Amino acid sequence: MTDLTALSYTSEHEWISVDGDIVTIGVTDHAAEQLGDVVFVDLPAVGAALSRDQVMGEIESTKSVSELYAPVDGEVVAVNDAVDADPSVVNADPFGDGWLVRARVAAAPSGLLDRAAYVRLTGGEA
Repeated sequence: MTDLTALSYTSEHEWISVDGDIVTIGVTDHAAEQLGDVVFVDLPAVGAALSRDQVMGEIESTKSVSELYAPVDGEVVAVNDAVDADPSVVNADPFGDGWLVRARVAAAPSGLLDRAAYVRLTGGEA
């Protein structure tokens, strides 16, 4: 199980895990729950540049289509092919097998929320 307190979060409902100069990005449990059954995910290509707070893709559910925002500046080094093949993985395991993108960053991400602040933002409980 992923330690949710070790992750950083955005107000756009993405989570970020940092490992050196590589970050893994996904959508939060709250976002997955609000979306409902995820049926399609459009992710950037490997090698694509990410610009913080800019759209990097889309996630579509049976309820709606939502944009995915880059929480960092960086370059995509991997996309989760499992999510492309079976988008429901995002609902089943948003913090594990449902990750979306890995990117190389030049600087550590900043200005992000910790778990407690994200939970307050969504009105949930830790």
